[in-house]
Amino acid sequence: MSKSFALACDHAGYAYKEAITEVLQEYKISIADFGCFGPESTDYPDYVHPAADALKDGSAELGIVVCGSGNGVAMTANKHQHIRAALCWTPEIARLARQHNDANVLAIPARFVSKDTAQEIVRAFVETPFEGGRHARRVNKIAISS
Repeated sequence: MSKSFALACDHAGYAYKEAITEVLQEYKISIADFGCFGPESTDYPDYVHPAADALKDGSAELGIVVCGSGNGVAMTANKHQHIRAALCWTPEIARLARQHNDANVLAIPARFVSKDTAQEIVRAFVETPFEGGRHARRVNKIAISS
């Protein structure tokens, strides 16, 4: 199980980030919180880029990003070559994203899932390892060489 997570959100995801933090603390996971830090309108890339950088420099093993639809934060995170962000709205999708795609960032759509569901999605993401095997071959083909 991972021991360190980077978190980032915008104003729509702020309350969810707080609920997610509670779940990560249950697992005794170290958290690097990149913001935002309140419900005031803000721009998610300002927080997601530093969170993605934390995975690259090794200060976090996995990440969770949250905005209204989950799309903006996922798109921003996926601009980073080392990130495989998956937009998940059910625990099963989160499990499959980890098992089959080795997703290293979970994107949650705050306006489309309840906080309780978001917490269950996080639990599934935290508890599920990458299966490897035939999936590793596919995951290795995702990144584009520059």
